[in-house]
Amino acid sequence: MLTPDVKADLRFYLQSARDALMWKLEGLSEYEVRRPLTPTGTNLLGLVKHAAGVELGYLGDTFGRPHGEPLPWLAADAEPNADMWATADESRAWITGLYRRAWEHANATIDALPLDTIGRVPWWPDGRDEVTLHHALTRVIADTQRHAGHADILRELLDGAVGMNETNTSLPPADSSWWTEYRNRLESAAERASRTA
Repeated sequence: MLTPDVKADLRFYLQSARDALMWKLEGLSEYEVRRPLTPTGTNLLGLVKHAAGVELGYLGDTFGRPHGEPLPWLAADAEPNADMWATADESRAWITGLYRRAWEHANATIDALPLDTIGRVPWWPDGRDEVTLHHALTRVIADTQRHAGHADILRELLDGAVGMNETNTSLPPADSSWWTEYRNRLESAAERASRTA
């Protein structure tokens, strides 16, 4: 019987989400990676910036492993949602570099500590701030996968690119006319359902 390597499984799913999120930036202009595509301003580069801060916080500071990266958007006096978009002065290269450094720091924490290690989340209320590395890592995976899903939709809206990466779309092979017909069928079904509800 195989003994599962829980850390390896968790690292695999975290890295696949990281890679998917970063791939969503490839081939796009500065405007496109920063462009707010939802009423709440969701944008691709902001998702990467947010993910970097999440990893540095939950898989660094929480376990007494400070990262030393300046993150002014997480300061107490920062404007709300400052971690969800990139200022004109924050380059794509700097944010993606920060995210890659966050991976290295988080991976070092994961490698160094047992999954049952207790940490304290600095921004959680006293008395309810303890968390195991296993829980923190699971939380980071869930958050990163969630935002990779957001990025899937944003990228499809920008230029039609879909999937986890350019070789894995997770969609049936079909040409644009099939997808147009498919979407029209879904629209028709939605309209019919609304008339019978």
